[in-house]
Amino acid sequence: MQIDRLLHHGDGAAEIPRLDEWHPPLLGDMPLLIQADGQWLHEGRPFTRPHLVRLMASLLRQDPEGICLVTPDERWRIEVADCPFLIVAARQYSGNWWLTTQYGDQLCLDQSHVLQVTTTPEGEQVPQVMVRFGLAGRLSRNVYYQLVDSAETHEGEDGQYDVGFWSGGHWQTLGVIDSGEAP
Repeated sequence: MQIDRLLHHGDGAAEIPRLDEWHPPLLGDMPLLIQADGQWLHEGRPFTRPHLVRLMASLLRQDPEGICLVTPDERWRIEVADCPFLIVAARQYSGNWWLTTQYGDQLCLDQSHVLQVTTTPEGEQVPQVMVRFGLAGRLSRNVYYQLVDSAETHEGEDGQYDVGFWSGGHWQTLGVIDSGEAP
């Protein structure tokens, strides 16, 4: 992948290009893996340059063929063990929850960014949220517990209780418990 010219970006959070406007052909699979803990590996070896990882994360999108690294001229499919992003921080502001990924993406939990409880590769039920270009971020354990501390329960029509909170005018579900386990 020709990323030399992209490496001249400044430090800090990478600017997210308009990947939805780029339509290069798929050139194949790149030997790159994003592990469930967010670690990037190339041919089995960890990346040692955080700036390069941050830049490459800005070039990710979900395509019909899978998760791809995209430039104006190239598109390569990569392997992702779970979600490509981790939600590493949460803060409440004006009654809404704002989340931050390990790459500096910030998003408000609202109708466009709804928590969804999905199954991890280890079989755990853990919330994730859509971040950008069809890609999700998994809540880190500390963020999950921070949100649980502010959660409440609502009885559903099926006898189960939703555990969650309101943010951005939308109910955000952290999990579901059976009526026998409800407080």
